[in-house]
Amino acid sequence: MLALVLLLLSCNKNVEDTSELWKNAQTSEEIIRRSGTVFNSAQNKELAMADAENRLRSGGGLFGKEAGISFGTNKGNNAVSSIGMPINPYLWKGSLETIGFMPLSSADPFGGIIITDWYSGGQTINERCKINIFIKGLELKTSNLKVNTFCQSFENNRWIDLPTSASQSAQLENAILNKAKRIKLANN
Repeated sequence: MLALVLLLLSCNKNVEDTSELWKNAQTSEEIIRRSGTVFNSAQNKELAMADAENRLRSGGGLFGKEAGISFGTNKGNNAVSSIGMPINPYLWKGSLETIGFMPLSSADPFGGIIITDWYSGGQTINERCKINIFIKGLELKTSNLKVNTFCQSFENNRWIDLPTSASQSAQLENAILNKAKRIKLANN
């Protein structure tokens, strides 16, 4: 009987589970550890702490809190097309199709930026234009699209910048929006 009592008492350790407390601890070492920062707190504690706070505030990492592959719609029913692309896929595709005749200098789907190289049409060899397109959000709306056009003319053996044309940029924005709407309707 004494052995049974000792066995029961030894199994009943009264140790509190503090894992939840440490999970939310606000000591600088715990904040740095939880953030996943690559900076060593022993070498530069201020840098490690600043990076840790930024990571924890923004969700951390390259893709934020909800990293992963997502095709179709996200939780807010907004269309998404790939890993971490914070832009509307219809605006992206509409932009690429609208300026498909121009050579691309750069296209960044994660930043929503498309930059063309200089392009001269068949009839105007002494003029060339370049287009920058910025897609800023998930929704298919005008405020999420910005187009800048730059043109130059060749005079006296050098390229001279022409005044920017807001109407030309607006026409291109409208063409992209119309193309994006047609693509969306075709997919639904």
